[in-house]
Amino acid sequence: MQAILEYFPDLTEEQIHQFSQLGDLYKEWNSKINVVSRKDIDNIYEKHVLHSLAIAKMMQFEPDADVLDLGTGGGFPGIPLAILFPYTNFLLIDGIRKKITVVQEVANALGLKNVKAKQARAEELKGYKFDFIVTRAVASLDKLIMWTQRLYKKQHQHFMPNGMIALKGGDLKKEIKAVGKGEYVEKYAVWDFFEGEFFEEKFIIYVQG
Repeated sequence: MQAILEYFPDLTEEQIHQFSQLGDLYKEWNSKINVVSRKDIDNIYEKHVLHSLAIAKMMQFEPDADVLDLGTGGGFPGIPLAILFPYTNFLLIDGIRKKITVVQEVANALGLKNVKAKQARAEELKGYKFDFIVTRAVASLDKLIMWTQRLYKKQHQHFMPNGMIALKGGDLKKEIKAVGKGEYVEKYAVWDFFEGEFFEEKFIIYVQG
């Protein structure tokens, strides 16, 4: 929790309270439904919460923007981002119902009015359009692009065009090379924003929609 305050010093009292509740909420839910690796649960603030917030170091979501968290799992990166951007609308989806149950219960416990959770896959979504799609360790970039290319709004309201922001790790050269030549891709190193061994070889990939 201290690291969050260090890197995000302008949080409101409500946001600080919401972030401080996350550890206990996930420990409680993880004892019932395993949504976070048991070896990571004691390091949830670094390995899940702060890692999710890396996205906020390269993108400030506007009020009333619509953001999809694809394959949210237990709610990452969507829940931490929803706390940080309380006036942005977040839809968190996952194909596994029990994970979505946890996400909705955590969002309710935190009083997050800007979060909706839905059991669905990206290719099943109809009638939705988003400014940005965020995702964390879900699939290869070419698959993510294929699933999401029809889901972006045509109008832009951020300094970067609408698109996908993916948290990924390791050597991504082959994965990025496999993306079609017509796609615009940028790579950011998370360790440029956060210190710590965990963040080495962690990246944020932006793909223009």
